[in-house]
Amino acid sequence: MTAYETVIGLEVHCELATASKMFCGCPNEFGDEPNTNVCAVCLGLPGSLPVLNAMAVEYALRVADALNLRVPERSVFSRKNYFYPDMPKNYQTSQYDEPITIDGWLEIDGVRVGITRAHLEEDTGKSQHVGVGGRIHDAEFSLVDYNRAGVPLLEIVSEPDIRSAEQAKRYVEELRATLLAVGVSDVKMEEGSLRIDANVSVRTPGSPEFGTRAEIKNLNSLRSLLRAIEYESDRQWSLTQAGEKVVQETRHWDEESGRTISGRSKEEAHDYRYFPEPDLVPVEPTQEMRERVRASMPELPAAQRARYIEQWGIGAEDARVLVDVPGLAAYAERAVAALPGDSGGSAKDVVNWVRQEVLAYINETGLSPAVLAPEMLAELVALVAAGTISRQQAKDVLAESLRDEKWPRTIVEERGIAQVSDEGAIADVIDRVLAANPNVAEEYRAGDEAAKKKKWGFLMGQVMRELKGRGNAQVINRILEQRVAGE
Repeated sequence: MTAYETVIGLEVHCELATASKMFCGCPNEFGDEPNTNVCAVCLGLPGSLPVLNAMAVEYALRVADALNLRVPERSVFSRKNYFYPDMPKNYQTSQYDEPITIDGWLEIDGVRVGITRAHLEEDTGKSQHVGVGGRIHDAEFSLVDYNRAGVPLLEIVSEPDIRSAEQAKRYVEELRATLLAVGVSDVKMEEGSLRIDANVSVRTPGSPEFGTRAEIKNLNSLRSLLRAIEYESDRQWSLTQAGEKVVQETRHWDEESGRTISGRSKEEAHDYRYFPEPDLVPVEPTQEMRERVRASMPELPAAQRARYIEQWGIGAEDARVLVDVPGLAAYAERAVAALPGDSGGSAKDVVNWVRQEVLAYINETGLSPAVLAPEMLAELVALVAAGTISRQQAKDVLAESLRDEKWPRTIVEERGIAQVSDEGAIADVIDRVLAANPNVAEEYRAGDEAAKKKKWGFLMGQVMRELKGRGNAQVINRILEQRVAGE
Protein backbone atom coordinates (compact mmCIF):
# COMPACT_ATOMS: atom_id res chain seq x y z
CA MET A 1 0.00 0.00 0.00
CA THR A 2 1.29 3.46 -0.89
CA ALA A 3 2.33 5.57 2.08
CA TYR A 4 -0.14 8.20 3.25
CA GLU A 5 -0.27 11.02 5.75
CA THR A 6 -2.91 11.20 8.46
CA VAL A 7 -4.33 14.59 9.42
CA ILE A 8 -5.93 14.76 12.86
CA GLY A 9 -7.75 17.42 14.83
CA LEU A 10 -9.12 16.69 18.29
CA GLU A 11 -12.10 18.07 20.17
CA VAL A 12 -11.59 17.42 23.87
CA HIS A 13 -14.62 17.87 26.11
CA CYS A 14 -13.56 18.59 29.68
CA GLU A 15 -16.12 18.60 32.49
CA LEU A 16 -15.25 21.40 34.89
CA ALA A 17 -15.05 20.57 38.59
CA THR A 18 -17.37 23.31 39.81
CA ALA A 19 -19.57 22.68 42.83
CA SER A 20 -22.75 23.35 40.86
CA LYS A 21 -23.93 23.17 37.27
CA MET A 22 -23.36 25.79 34.59
CA PHE A 23 -26.65 27.69 34.77
CA CYS A 24 -28.34 26.51 37.97
CA GLY A 25 -27.58 25.53 41.57
CA CYS A 26 -27.89 21.75 41.14
CA PRO A 27 -24.89 19.79 42.49
CA ASN A 28 -22.21 18.79 39.99
CA GLU A 29 -21.64 15.27 41.34
CA PHE A 30 -20.76 12.04 39.58
CA GLY A 31 -22.40 8.75 40.52
CA ASP A 32 -25.49 10.01 42.37
CA GLU A 33 -28.86 8.31 41.92
CA PRO A 34 -30.29 9.05 38.46
CA ASN A 35 -32.33 12.23 38.08
CA THR A 36 -31.74 13.49 41.61
CA ASN A 37 -29.51 16.48 40.72
CA VAL A 38 -32.06 18.24 38.54
CA CYS A 39 -34.24 21.35 38.65
CA ALA A 40 -36.51 23.44 36.45
CA VAL A 41 -33.53 25.14 34.74
CA CYS A 42 -31.52 22.06 33.71
CA LEU A 43 -34.73 20.24 32.77
CA GLY A 44 -35.74 23.15 30.54
CA LEU A 45 -39.14 23.68 32.15
CA PRO A 46 -41.17 26.68 30.91
CA GLY A 47 -40.40 29.97 32.59
CA SER A 48 -37.04 28.92 34.05
CA LEU A 49 -34.07 31.26 33.52
CA PRO A 50 -30.33 30.42 33.52
CA VAL A 51 -27.69 32.22 35.61
CA LEU A 52 -24.06 31.74 34.55
CA ASN A 53 -21.69 30.03 37.02
CA ALA A 54 -18.86 32.53 37.64
CA MET A 55 -16.44 29.76 38.62
CA ALA A 56 -16.83 28.16 35.19
CA VAL A 57 -15.67 31.46 33.66
CA GLU A 58 -12.69 31.59 36.02
CA TYR A 59 -11.76 28.01 35.13
CA ALA A 60 -11.89 28.92 31.43
CA LEU A 61 -9.45 31.76 32.12
CA ARG A 62 -7.11 29.36 33.94
CA VAL A 63 -7.10 27.05 30.93
CA ALA A 64 -6.51 30.02 28.64
CA ASP A 65 -3.40 30.98 30.60
CA ALA A 66 -2.10 27.39 30.55
CA LEU A 67 -2.73 26.85 26.82
CA ASN A 68 -1.54 30.24 25.59
CA LEU A 69 -5.07 31.18 24.51
CA ARG A 70 -6.22 34.73 23.99
CA VAL A 71 -9.29 35.91 25.94
CA PRO A 72 -11.37 38.43 23.97
CA GLU A 73 -13.00 41.31 25.79
CA ARG A 74 -16.42 39.82 25.10
CA SER A 75 -17.89 36.37 24.46
CA VAL A 76 -21.45 35.27 23.81
CA PHE A 77 -23.51 32.16 24.50
CA SER A 78 -25.68 30.73 21.72
CA ARG A 79 -28.37 28.13 21.35
CA LYS A 80 -27.32 25.05 19.39
CA ASN A 81 -30.62 23.58 18.29
CA TYR A 82 -31.16 19.85 17.91
CA PHE A 83 -33.57 17.24 19.16
CA TYR A 84 -32.29 14.32 21.18
CA PRO A 85 -33.70 12.78 24.39
CA ASP A 86 -30.60 13.57 26.48
CA MET A 87 -31.07 17.35 25.95
CA PRO A 88 -34.40 18.20 27.60
CA LYS A 89 -34.51 21.81 26.26
CA ASN A 90 -34.09 20.62 22.64
CA TYR A 91 -31.11 22.94 22.39
CA GLN A 92 -27.68 23.10 24.00
CA THR A 93 -26.40 26.36 25.45
CA SER A 94 -22.95 26.66 23.92
CA GLN A 95 -20.68 29.23 22.29
CA TYR A 96 -20.39 29.66 18.54
CA ASP A 97 -18.85 32.63 16.74
CA GLU A 98 -17.70 34.53 19.87
CA PRO A 99 -16.07 31.99 22.23
CA ILE A 100 -14.43 32.89 25.52
CA THR A 101 -10.89 31.87 24.40
CA ILE A 102 -9.18 31.61 20.99
CA ASP A 103 -5.84 31.11 19.20
CA GLY A 104 -3.63 29.12 21.55
CA TRP A 105 -1.18 26.22 21.39
CA LEU A 106 0.26 23.30 23.32
CA GLU A 107 3.76 21.96 22.75
CA ILE A 108 4.16 18.20 22.41
CA ASP A 109 7.70 16.79 22.22
CA GLY A 110 8.99 19.94 20.57
CA VAL A 111 6.03 20.26 18.15
CA ARG A 112 3.51 23.06 18.63
CA VAL A 113 -0.12 21.96 18.15
CA GLY A 114 -2.43 24.89 17.55
CA ILE A 115 -5.63 25.28 19.55
CA THR A 116 -8.41 27.03 17.66
CA ARG A 117 -10.60 27.74 20.66
CA ALA A 118 -11.72 26.54 24.05
CA HIS A 119 -15.36 27.45 24.59
CA LEU A 120 -17.85 26.97 27.39
CA GLU A 121 -21.01 24.93 27.01
CA GLU A 122 -23.30 22.73 29.05
CA ASP A 123 -23.11 18.95 29.04
CA THR A 124 -26.01 16.74 28.01
CA GLY A 125 -27.75 14.02 29.97
CA LYS A 126 -26.77 10.40 29.62
CA SER A 127 -28.79 7.83 27.69
CA GLN A 128 -28.67 4.19 28.71
CA HIS A 129 -29.74 1.85 25.94
CA VAL A 130 -31.03 -1.38 27.44
CA GLY A 131 -30.50 -4.44 25.28
CA VAL A 132 -27.84 -6.49 23.52
CA GLY A 133 -24.59 -4.55 23.14
CA GLY A 134 -25.87 -1.42 24.88
CA ARG A 135 -26.25 0.49 21.58
CA ILE A 136 -29.37 2.30 20.43
CA HIS A 137 -30.05 0.16 17.36
CA ASP A 138 -30.04 -3.03 19.52
CA ALA A 139 -31.98 -1.55 22.44
CA GLU A 140 -35.35 -2.77 23.64
CA PHE A 141 -35.81 0.58 25.35
CA SER A 142 -33.72 3.53 26.58
CA LEU A 143 -33.45 5.36 29.89
CA VAL A 144 -32.19 8.91 30.38
CA ASP A 145 -30.35 10.30 33.41
CA TYR A 146 -30.41 14.12 33.49
CA ASN A 147 -27.95 14.50 36.38
CA ARG A 148 -25.23 15.40 33.89
CA ALA A 149 -27.43 17.79 31.88
CA GLY A 150 -26.15 21.32 32.51
CA VAL A 151 -22.75 20.31 33.93
CA PRO A 152 -20.12 22.87 32.81
CA LEU A 153 -18.00 21.76 29.86
CA LEU A 154 -14.99 23.34 28.23
CA GLU A 155 -14.58 22.10 24.65
CA ILE A 156 -10.95 22.43 23.54
CA VAL A 157 -10.63 22.32 19.75
CA SER A 158 -7.22 21.74 18.19
CA GLU A 159 -6.03 22.73 14.74
CA PRO A 160 -5.52 19.81 12.32
CA ASP A 161 -1.81 19.80 13.25
CA ILE A 162 -1.54 16.23 14.54
CA ARG A 163 -0.04 13.66 12.18
CA SER A 164 -0.22 10.28 13.93
CA ALA A 165 -2.27 8.32 16.43
CA GLU A 166 0.68 8.28 18.83
CA GLN A 167 1.05 12.06 18.61
CA ALA A 168 -2.68 12.41 19.28
CA LYS A 169 -2.26 10.25 22.38
CA ARG A 170 0.66 12.41 23.59
CA TYR A 171 -1.38 15.57 22.98
CA VAL A 172 -4.23 14.26 25.15
CA GLU A 173 -1.79 13.10 27.84
CA GLU A 174 -0.17 16.53 28.00
CA LEU A 175 -3.53 18.31 27.89
CA ARG A 176 -4.92 16.08 30.62
CA ALA A 177 -1.88 16.69 32.84
CA THR A 178 -2.22 20.43 32.27
CA LEU A 179 -5.95 20.52 33.11
CA LEU A 180 -5.30 18.53 36.26
CA ALA A 181 -2.40 20.78 37.28
CA VAL A 182 -4.44 23.98 36.99
CA GLY A 183 -7.23 22.42 39.06
CA VAL A 184 -10.18 22.76 36.69
CA SER A 185 -11.14 19.08 36.36
CA ASP A 186 -10.42 15.61 37.71
CA VAL A 187 -10.01 14.54 34.04
CA LYS A 188 -11.23 10.99 34.78
CA MET A 189 -11.87 9.51 31.36
CA GLU A 190 -13.50 6.44 32.90
CA GLU A 191 -16.16 8.70 34.47
CA GLY A 192 -16.66 10.86 31.37
CA SER A 193 -14.90 13.91 32.80
CA LEU A 194 -12.74 13.93 29.67
CA ARG A 195 -14.14 12.78 26.34
CA ILE A 196 -12.58 13.02 22.90
CA ASP A 197 -13.89 13.41 19.37
CA ALA A 198 -11.24 12.79 16.71
CA ASN A 199 -11.51 14.32 13.24
CA VAL A 200 -9.47 12.12 10.90
CA SER A 201 -8.61 12.44 7.22
CA VAL A 202 -5.83 11.16 4.96
CA ARG A 203 -3.88 12.56 2.04
CA THR A 204 -0.85 11.92 -0.10
CA PRO A 205 2.31 13.12 1.72
CA GLY A 206 3.15 16.67 0.73
CA SER A 207 -0.33 17.43 -0.59
CA PRO A 208 -1.59 20.91 0.44
CA GLU A 209 -5.23 19.76 0.38
CA PHE A 210 -6.99 18.01 3.25
CA GLY A 211 -8.96 14.86 2.57
CA THR A 212 -12.59 14.35 3.53
CA ARG A 213 -12.76 13.89 7.28
CA ALA A 214 -14.74 11.59 9.51
CA GLU A 215 -15.42 12.45 13.14
CA ILE A 216 -15.04 9.59 15.61
CA LYS A 217 -17.28 10.39 18.58
CA ASN A 218 -16.88 9.94 22.33
CA LEU A 219 -13.56 8.14 22.70
CA ASN A 220 -13.19 7.57 26.43
CA SER A 221 -9.71 6.09 26.80
CA LEU A 222 -6.25 6.67 25.37
CA ARG A 223 -6.19 3.09 24.12
CA SER A 224 -9.43 3.63 22.21
CA LEU A 225 -8.12 6.91 20.79
CA LEU A 226 -4.96 5.22 19.50
CA ARG A 227 -6.72 2.23 17.98
CA ALA A 228 -9.61 4.21 16.49
CA ILE A 229 -7.35 6.67 14.66
CA GLU A 230 -5.15 3.90 13.30
CA TYR A 231 -8.15 1.93 12.06
CA GLU A 232 -9.91 4.94 10.55
CA SER A 233 -6.75 6.11 8.76
CA ASP A 234 -6.27 2.71 7.14
CA ARG A 235 -9.98 2.51 6.24
CA GLN A 236 -10.00 5.88 4.50
CA TRP A 237 -6.78 5.24 2.59
CA SER A 238 -8.02 1.84 1.41
CA LEU A 239 -11.14 3.54 0.04
CA THR A 240 -9.03 6.23 -1.64
CA GLN A 241 -6.70 3.69 -3.23
CA ALA A 242 -9.69 1.73 -4.52
CA GLY A 243 -11.06 4.87 -6.16
CA GLU A 244 -14.00 5.10 -3.74
CA LYS A 245 -15.20 8.24 -2.00
CA VAL A 246 -14.70 8.94 1.71
CA VAL A 247 -17.98 10.21 3.15
CA GLN A 248 -18.01 13.09 5.64
CA GLU A 249 -19.81 11.61 8.61
CA THR A 250 -19.67 10.85 12.30
CA ARG A 251 -18.52 7.38 13.23
CA HIS A 252 -18.48 5.41 16.49
CA TRP A 253 -15.66 3.26 17.80
CA ASP A 254 -16.53 -0.34 18.62
CA GLU A 255 -13.94 -1.51 21.14
CA GLU A 256 -14.87 -5.17 20.84
CA SER A 257 -14.62 -5.44 17.05
CA GLY A 258 -11.78 -2.91 16.79
CA ARG A 259 -13.41 -0.82 14.05
CA THR A 260 -15.32 2.39 13.50
CA ILE A 261 -18.99 2.20 12.56
CA SER A 262 -20.93 4.73 10.50
CA GLY A 263 -23.23 6.94 12.54
CA ARG A 264 -24.82 9.80 10.63
CA SER A 265 -23.88 12.32 7.98
CA LYS A 266 -21.80 15.12 9.46
CA GLU A 267 -23.78 18.26 10.21
CA GLU A 268 -22.54 21.72 9.35
CA ALA A 269 -22.98 24.74 11.62
CA HIS A 270 -26.08 25.94 9.79
CA ASP A 271 -27.82 22.64 10.55
CA TYR A 272 -27.90 23.64 14.21
CA ARG A 273 -29.48 27.07 13.56
CA TYR A 274 -27.22 28.86 16.05
CA PHE A 275 -28.49 32.14 17.44
CA PRO A 276 -27.47 34.19 20.52
CA GLU A 277 -28.95 32.98 23.81
CA PRO A 278 -31.51 35.68 24.72
CA ASP A 279 -31.55 34.80 28.43
CA LEU A 280 -27.80 35.35 29.04
CA VAL A 281 -25.78 38.56 28.85
CA PRO A 282 -22.36 38.60 27.13
CA VAL A 283 -19.40 37.44 29.22
CA GLU A 284 -16.86 40.23 29.82
CA PRO A 285 -14.09 39.14 32.25
CA THR A 286 -12.77 42.13 34.19
CA GLN A 287 -9.09 43.01 34.35
CA GLU A 288 -9.12 42.28 38.08
CA MET A 289 -10.45 38.76 37.39
CA ARG A 290 -7.85 38.13 34.70
CA GLU A 291 -5.00 39.27 36.96
CA ARG A 292 -6.28 37.23 39.92
CA VAL A 293 -6.38 34.08 37.81
CA ARG A 294 -2.92 34.72 36.39
CA ALA A 295 -1.45 35.25 39.85
CA SER A 296 -2.93 31.99 41.14
CA MET A 297 -1.61 29.76 38.36
CA PRO A 298 0.55 26.81 39.49
CA GLU A 299 3.65 25.44 37.82
CA LEU A 300 2.64 23.70 34.58
CA PRO A 301 3.64 20.08 33.80
CA ALA A 302 6.22 20.96 31.12
CA ALA A 303 8.02 23.35 33.45
CA GLN A 304 7.77 20.89 36.32
CA ARG A 305 9.35 18.09 34.28
CA ALA A 306 12.15 20.38 33.11
CA ARG A 307 12.88 21.39 36.71
CA TYR A 308 13.11 17.78 37.91
CA ILE A 309 15.42 16.84 35.05
CA GLU A 310 17.73 19.76 35.78
CA GLN A 311 17.68 19.77 39.58
CA TRP A 312 17.43 16.05 40.31
CA GLY A 313 19.41 14.66 37.37
CA ILE A 314 16.67 12.21 36.36
CA GLY A 315 15.64 11.10 32.87
CA ALA A 316 12.78 12.51 30.81
CA GLU A 317 10.67 9.36 31.23
CA ASP A 318 11.08 9.42 35.02
CA ALA A 319 10.00 13.07 35.06
CA ARG A 320 7.00 12.31 32.84
CA VAL A 321 5.75 9.53 35.12
CA LEU A 322 6.16 11.68 38.24
CA VAL A 323 4.08 14.48 36.73
CA ASP A 324 1.47 12.35 34.97
CA VAL A 325 0.50 10.16 37.95
CA PRO A 326 -1.72 12.23 40.26
CA GLY A 327 -0.05 12.97 43.58
CA LEU A 328 3.26 11.30 42.71
CA ALA A 329 5.31 14.44 42.08
CA ALA A 330 4.21 16.09 45.33
CA TYR A 331 4.99 12.86 47.18
CA ALA A 332 8.48 12.66 45.67
CA GLU A 333 9.17 16.32 46.50
CA ARG A 334 8.30 15.78 50.16
CA ALA A 335 10.50 12.68 50.30
CA VAL A 336 13.43 14.52 48.73
CA ALA A 337 12.98 17.41 51.16
CA ALA A 338 13.08 14.93 54.08
CA LEU A 339 16.43 13.38 53.09
CA PRO A 340 19.13 13.89 55.76
CA GLY A 341 22.55 15.44 55.09
CA ASP A 342 25.24 14.63 52.56
CA SER A 343 25.25 10.85 53.04
CA GLY A 344 21.50 10.43 53.16
CA GLY A 345 20.88 9.53 49.52
CA SER A 346 19.93 11.66 46.55
CA ALA A 347 16.80 12.89 44.83
CA LYS A 348 17.55 10.43 42.04
CA ASP A 349 17.53 7.58 44.58
CA VAL A 350 14.12 8.71 45.82
CA VAL A 351 12.74 8.84 42.28
CA ASN A 352 14.01 5.31 41.57
CA TRP A 353 12.16 3.99 44.62
CA VAL A 354 9.02 5.99 43.82
CA ARG A 355 8.95 4.85 40.18
CA GLN A 356 9.59 1.21 40.93
CA GLU A 357 8.50 -0.09 44.32
CA VAL A 358 6.11 2.66 45.45
CA LEU A 359 4.35 2.96 42.08
CA ALA A 360 4.07 -0.83 41.81
CA TYR A 361 2.39 -0.88 45.22
CA ILE A 362 -0.03 1.88 44.16
CA ASN A 363 -0.94 0.02 40.97
CA GLU A 364 -1.42 -3.25 42.83
CA THR A 365 -3.54 -1.89 45.69
CA GLY A 366 -5.21 1.14 44.14
CA LEU A 367 -4.13 3.20 47.15
CA SER A 368 -2.46 6.61 47.05
CA PRO A 369 1.30 6.94 47.64
CA ALA A 370 0.54 8.69 50.94
CA VAL A 371 -0.07 5.27 52.50
CA LEU A 372 3.70 5.38 53.16
CA ALA A 373 4.69 8.76 54.56
CA PRO A 374 7.28 10.46 52.30
CA GLU A 375 9.49 10.89 55.37
CA MET A 376 9.48 7.10 55.82
CA LEU A 377 10.66 6.61 52.25
CA ALA A 378 13.39 9.21 52.82
CA GLU A 379 14.54 7.28 55.88
CA LEU A 380 14.67 4.05 53.85
CA VAL A 381 16.69 5.71 51.08
CA ALA A 382 19.10 7.09 53.70
CA LEU A 383 19.57 3.65 55.29
CA VAL A 384 20.56 2.21 51.90
CA ALA A 385 22.84 5.15 51.08
CA ALA A 386 24.61 4.81 54.43
CA GLY A 387 25.15 1.09 53.86
CA THR A 388 23.04 0.16 56.89
CA ILE A 389 21.00 -2.23 54.74
CA SER A 390 21.34 -3.47 51.17
CA ARG A 391 18.87 -2.57 48.48
CA GLN A 392 17.49 -6.09 48.52
CA GLN A 393 16.99 -5.90 52.29
CA ALA A 394 15.38 -2.49 51.79
CA LYS A 395 12.70 -4.02 49.53
CA ASP A 396 11.69 -6.36 52.37
CA VAL A 397 11.76 -3.49 54.86
CA LEU A 398 9.60 -1.38 52.53
CA ALA A 399 7.02 -4.15 52.20
CA GLU A 400 6.73 -4.42 55.99
CA SER A 401 6.68 -0.65 56.37
CA LEU A 402 3.79 -0.39 53.91
CA ARG A 403 1.92 -3.27 55.53
CA ASP A 404 2.37 -2.32 59.19
CA GLU A 405 2.99 1.45 58.86
CA LYS A 406 6.29 1.12 60.74
CA TRP A 407 9.32 3.35 60.29
CA PRO A 408 12.09 1.57 58.33
CA ARG A 409 14.75 2.13 61.02
CA THR A 410 12.48 0.52 63.63
CA ILE A 411 12.07 -2.56 61.42
CA VAL A 412 15.84 -2.81 60.85
CA GLU A 413 16.51 -2.61 64.60
CA GLU A 414 13.78 -5.13 65.49
CA ARG A 415 15.04 -7.62 62.92
CA GLY A 416 18.70 -6.98 63.71
CA ILE A 417 19.57 -6.82 60.02
CA ALA A 418 21.78 -3.72 60.00
CA GLN A 419 24.82 -4.30 57.80
CA VAL A 420 28.35 -4.02 59.07
CA SER A 421 29.82 -1.28 56.88
CA ASP A 422 32.69 -0.12 59.06
CA GLU A 423 35.74 -0.46 56.81
CA GLY A 424 38.12 -1.01 59.69
CA ALA A 425 36.07 -3.85 61.17
CA ILE A 426 35.63 -5.49 57.77
CA ALA A 427 39.34 -5.16 56.95
CA ASP A 428 40.23 -6.93 60.24
CA VAL A 429 37.91 -9.84 59.40
CA ILE A 430 39.33 -10.13 55.85
CA ASP A 431 42.88 -10.16 57.20
CA ARG A 432 41.99 -12.98 59.60
CA VAL A 433 40.32 -15.01 56.85
CA LEU A 434 43.32 -14.61 54.52
CA ALA A 435 45.72 -15.52 57.33
CA ALA A 436 43.73 -18.68 58.04
CA ASN A 437 43.71 -19.62 54.35
CA PRO A 438 47.16 -18.54 53.08
CA ASN A 439 47.11 -20.55 49.84
CA VAL A 440 43.73 -19.34 48.57
CA ALA A 441 44.90 -15.86 47.54
CA GLU A 442 47.86 -17.35 45.65
CA GLU A 443 45.62 -19.93 43.94
CA TYR A 444 43.22 -17.12 43.02
CA ARG A 445 45.96 -15.05 41.35
CA ALA A 446 47.34 -18.05 39.44
CA GLY A 447 44.05 -19.63 38.39
CA ASP A 448 41.86 -19.29 35.30
CA GLU A 449 38.48 -17.54 35.34
CA ALA A 450 36.62 -20.58 36.68
CA ALA A 451 39.17 -21.08 39.47
CA LYS A 452 39.15 -17.39 40.36
CA LYS A 453 35.37 -17.40 40.64
CA LYS A 454 35.48 -20.43 42.92
CA LYS A 455 38.21 -19.05 45.18
CA TRP A 456 36.52 -15.62 45.37
CA GLY A 457 33.25 -17.23 46.40
CA PHE A 458 35.04 -19.17 49.11
CA LEU A 459 36.70 -16.05 50.55
CA MET A 460 33.46 -14.04 50.45
CA GLY A 461 31.63 -16.86 52.18
CA GLN A 462 34.22 -17.02 54.97
CA VAL A 463 34.10 -13.26 55.54
CA MET A 464 30.29 -13.23 55.57
CA ARG A 465 30.25 -16.11 58.06
CA GLU A 466 32.56 -14.18 60.38
CA LEU A 467 30.23 -11.18 60.07
CA LYS A 468 27.14 -13.37 60.64
CA GLY A 469 25.79 -12.55 57.18
CA ARG A 470 25.51 -8.83 57.91
CA GLY A 471 28.55 -7.53 56.08
CA ASN A 472 28.17 -4.86 53.43
CA ALA A 473 28.92 -6.81 50.24
CA GLN A 474 30.17 -3.77 48.34
CA VAL A 475 32.65 -2.83 51.05
CA ILE A 476 33.79 -6.45 51.43
CA ASN A 477 34.35 -6.82 47.68
CA ARG A 478 36.40 -3.64 47.49
CA ILE A 479 38.66 -4.37 50.47
CA LEU A 480 39.05 -8.05 49.59
CA GLU A 481 40.09 -7.10 46.05
CA GLN A 482 42.72 -4.75 47.48
CA ARG A 483 44.06 -7.42 49.84
CA VAL A 484 44.17 -10.21 47.26
CA ALA A 485 45.87 -7.91 44.74
CA GLY A 486 48.47 -7.10 47.43
CA GLU A 487 47.66 -3.38 47.55
